[in-house]
Amino acid sequence: MRIVFFGAARTVTGAAFRIECEEAKILLDCGLFQGPRELEERNRRVDLYGPATTSAVVLSHAHMDHAGLLPAFVASGFGGPIYCTPATKDLCEILLLDSAHIQEMEAEWQTRKNLRKGLGPQTPLYTRGDVERTLPLLRPVPYGERRELAPGIFFRFQDAGHILGSASVELWAVENGTTTKLVFSGDLGRKHQALLNDPQIIEEGEVLLVESTYGDREHKSQEESVREFVEILEQAYREGEKVIIPAFAVGRTQEVLYTLHDLYRKGIMPPIPVYVDSPLATAATEIFKKHPECFDGQARALLKLNDQPLELPGLIFAKRVEESRAINDLKGAAVIIAASGMANAGRILHHLKHNLWRPTAHILFIGFQAQGTLGRRIIEGAKSVKLFGEEVAVRAQIHTLGGFSAHADRRELLDWISHFKSKDMKIFVVHGEEKSAQSLAASLQEAGFSHVKVPGLMEEVDLTEQVSPEAPLPQKEVEPQDLLFLLEKRLRKLRKRLNREGIPTEAFQAASGKLRSMEEMLHEVEGILESRS
Repeated sequence: MRIVFFGAARTVTGAAFRIECEEAKILLDCGLFQGPRELEERNRRVDLYGPATTSAVVLSHAHMDHAGLLPAFVASGFGGPIYCTPATKDLCEILLLDSAHIQEMEAEWQTRKNLRKGLGPQTPLYTRGDVERTLPLLRPVPYGERRELAPGIFFRFQDAGHILGSASVELWAVENGTTTKLVFSGDLGRKHQALLNDPQIIEEGEVLLVESTYGDREHKSQEESVREFVEILEQAYREGEKVIIPAFAVGRTQEVLYTLHDLYRKGIMPPIPVYVDSPLATAATEIFKKHPECFDGQARALLKLNDQPLELPGLIFAKRVEESRAINDLKGAAVIIAASGMANAGRILHHLKHNLWRPTAHILFIGFQAQGTLGRRIIEGAKSVKLFGEEVAVRAQIHTLGGFSAHADRRELLDWISHFKSKDMKIFVVHGEEKSAQSLAASLQEAGFSHVKVPGLMEEVDLTEQVSPEAPLPQKEVEPQDLLFLLEKRLRKLRKRLNREGIPTEAFQAASGKLRSMEEMLHEVEGILESRS
């Protein structure tokens, strides 16, 4: 058995891991890269994943950094089954169509910009038609049901407690008469978080791929975060101010609604109108209501009493653009929940433009903010940010409530891993930025796990070989396509550095000549690739 780490290696996005067995090649997740431009450009290299030779995709959940590249994968030649839980299937149907709309709109915008510069049109990463060819490939499989992927290869989903329908994956492969069990954690949720079940414990496995989004830190408790949330709401109500919450349409939006419902039920919710300004979140909330099997005991108990846990008085879903714009004209206190959760796209940008510069407004971040995103820049103290081409001062009150996170923190990750019976299992720490992944790996070694590795992007692992951080695993030979990507990335960095450091004209001209030579090399490689295609 071999593993190739195509994404979510020393980064939190682009999850995609190919498992190569004797009988089949399986792709675990197929997610979008999000963040800096050089990272997002990897979305154009889905051909490296081997779509035509992949037997099946096993999908952990519906978030776009895990499922958002599926239509491009299908457009590049994949036609096999995509296994997921029933709730994940329902969510993918709306999320992928929404993503295609965004891809088409961004390509149209970039094309207009290119044409003004005399450049060619921009093709979308994928289209609605690609999504419509992808959705029939989704095969729902309930939690706990073992299925055969290929001769001698089986899998089973366990509840990961991250978002609706999220799963950890157990995969068994028989090779040369020996069975190897691989476990992929998926994105793990938190114990006792609102609405959803706790992550299911798994005890057996020879190989583990574990996420590390918060591998270097611990969250505030849910109770502490709710108390702080109430204080923010009460202050906003007294001062007649807005509380702006960037939230993913799936997961965080519903947890905030559940929390607000609970506060209302207990009589401690100030009488503030709540706006969900996201058509996608509105549709996702309806899907949540269809899947109570994913809810925890408290939420199911409310349903039995005919108490809808995702509804409350004063809740308004803004679907049309006109309704969204009208929110910014409102006077008085209001809670505004809008996507995207990292504030890098969507209607949240308009609300930030209208409120970031106002010292009495509240901006409340409740989820992870990846490197390179607008949300990350704001929470790290940016004095101003650019929105729709305009520089906007950051003067609002910025809050982060880690207790609302959908990801397990360092302590919870270690607790989940501690239930595995063997300390000799091979552990690969993925889906975390460098610092976070390395920190979790060090903690696992301190806990007695002897074979722990933080793999790099495009790294290939032969599981018959020793796994040790002191003895790096053999790297996959770089193919021409990937070499092209690496050269392009380096070229951009050099150009930015020359401009940023204000290098004198003579030196700049000399360096520019070398850069032009690199460009010629890149074009030559592109020509070779095109002639082979």
